Amino acid sequence: MAKQRYNAAVQRVKGFLEMASGLYETSLSYRTKRAAEGVLQTDSRLGYYLQLSLLPRGKQGDCISLSFAADSFRELKLLAEGKVSVAWINPSASVTLAYRGTGPLRGRIPLRAIAVFPSWDVMGFAVHESTGITSLTQIKEERFPLRLSTGPLGKRDLVESPVTFMVHAALKATGFTVEDLRKWGEKIQAVSRPSHPDRRAGIENGTINAVFDEGIKSWGQTALDHGFRYLPIDGPLLKRLKAMGYRPGVVPKSHFKGMTRDVPTIDFSGWPMVVRADMPNDVAYALCEALELRRRTIPTDNFRPLKIADLCANDAEAPYDVPLHPGARKFYRERGYLK
Repeated sequence: MAKQRYNAAVQRVKGFLEMASGLYETSLSYRTKRAAEGVLQTDSRLGYYLQLSLLPRGKQGDCISLSFAADSFRELKLLAEGKVSVAWINPSASVTLAYRGTGPLRGRIPLRAIAVFPSWDVMGFAVHESTGITSLTQIKEERFPLRLSTGPLGKRDLVESPVTFMVHAALKATGFTVEDLRKWGEKIQAVSRPSHPDRRAGIENGTINAVFDEGIKSWGQTALDHGFRYLPIDGPLLKRLKAMGYRPGVVPKSHFKGMTRDVPTIDFSGWPMVVRADMPNDVAYALCEALELRRRTIPTDNFRPLKIADLCANDAEAPYDVPLHPGARKFYRERGYLK
């Protein structure tokens, strides 16, 4: 039997890709516990903002160039401008807003989905019971001076962060802004991630009495244990947010101890991998082939092995409201994943 090998240049490039992934398993990484979840998590001194390009060297006929980036509106903008080929985004709602032209980016972006990875999440709008607040509308009517913990609130964050944009959108749909909150005497704790230890400390020692954020698995139970309750996102407010492209969701009583009923809110699930509509069908098909080949090594957010059928299921953990790319749809149908 004849020996087989990769092209010599491909060997080196592929070796670098495998090595780069392996670096997260080296002594540069370490274990931590997420601030309010108690789950062991691997963190690393390595960076995690990824922008990768596979470019031809010299004239190589019909050689395909691909570039990849993750993880928010910023990467969708790069995709729209043709600066990257594939973007991996969190959450699905961000892709929907960009596709419809209702988010922070200008115009509608011709996006297509390659895959949506399971990741259940919802937005939580939680306030302490001692405030007496039962709705966002009441905050506006009473001009209540909350002590709020939320995500980053800079001008750039409003354009790039799905959480920051969502919080602003919810307040705007209610009839007020973050600047109004500041005028009413609100104190704001802006943290870089939902599981930030400063948030947990603020919940436990009472220096904050409201949390508006995603990543509810990391702080939601701690908030409930310390007297917080979730505000409903329903009625005219939900109608306005749905018109933008947000899906309704619930903070489920089955997920959290101490809740007596489900509370309506905004869904923040799914990690979609998206491309432009003009990507050739064979390239989109090949991206799905690569996902299938590497499914055992791709990390998941739900602690379960990755199933390729989940990537096109359009279910509660992996929702999408943009079309599948025709090349991806062909792959899923041929392999029996898409029903």
